[in-house]
Amino acid sequence: MSSDLVPAAPETASKLDAVLGPAAPDNRISDATRDRITRSVPENTRAAYERQWAAFTSWCQAAGRGPLPATAETLAEYVNHLADLDRAPSTIEQAIAAIRTVHRHNGHPGQPDTAAALSVLKAHRQDRAQAGKRKRKAPPVTLAPLRAMIDATDPATLAGLRDRVLLVLGFAMMARRSELASLQIPDVTFTEDGLVVLVRSSKTDQNAAGAEITIPRGSHPDSDPVRVVRAWLDALAELGVTDGPLLRHINRGGRLQGGSMSGRAVNERVKALAKAAGLDGAELYTAHGLRAGGPTEAAKKKVPVAFIAAHGRWSPLSPQVHEYVRAVDRWEDNPMRGIGL
Repeated sequence: MSSDLVPAAPETASKLDAVLGPAAPDNRISDATRDRITRSVPENTRAAYERQWAAFTSWCQAAGRGPLPATAETLAEYVNHLADLDRAPSTIEQAIAAIRTVHRHNGHPGQPDTAAALSVLKAHRQDRAQAGKRKRKAPPVTLAPLRAMIDATDPATLAGLRDRVLLVLGFAMMARRSELASLQIPDVTFTEDGLVVLVRSSKTDQNAAGAEITIPRGSHPDSDPVRVVRAWLDALAELGVTDGPLLRHINRGGRLQGGSMSGRAVNERVKALAKAAGLDGAELYTAHGLRAGGPTEAAKKKVPVAFIAAHGRWSPLSPQVHEYVRAVDRWEDNPMRGIGL
């Protein structure tokens, strides 16, 4: 989260980025400084932590407990409350992280102690496992569902052209939805070999060093990144648009809007296209499936993990990218394969 220079006052702590420290001169910061500190935090993270802190303070008020500083017992009881609501373990982990972050920003580092809360969470995981509940994962958008979703678009419309760019770049870049939403028209360069796409900053590039992603030409006319992006840019140019956001809102009347699609809008389009394509389990598909589809197909081609990780902007030791590879290897390198059962 943001710098410890910006503690969250109890009365306004539900907004982590809109608070001041003590009135002493040495503790004052300007609006411009606060703005930059706030913008250093990924928007999705900040929004999620604000929601978690608001929920915690609301529960504390109802339970007659103090949220700041909260005791270890209060945190454990809150985690137990979330477990009673059958919240996903990942959601509870996020709540704990948010609560600890607010405490750190208010001068209470290391508080509240999480030992008891984590024990409650461990028991909750065990209870869910015994009940047969597992984490629901978004299916990877591999080539077959990708082409089905592309076929569900109408290339004669602006929305169809844009959606094809969204799908193809999401897959070929192994892109996060936030990266797709942030793309600008000048970030895409055509070369003899394909495309070079500039990702100005991302979740794992907090210093905004940027990364250039090379995407080779494709062999299928409907999913070739060069053809798909060129068709969309030509359509924008006919409307006099040659700069600004790459992926733009299009209203229900099919008219182009000025603003960029948000990460949430990107996710909603992927869900809608999965449903339109009639995919099995369409309700499970998300924009993350595009990011997962690329490494899954690359692993089938035996592309080295280090190359996949670099292309998708993961750490070479990222457990996530190895999970995609293992999902392929457990079938291709299965010890029962070829035994003759």
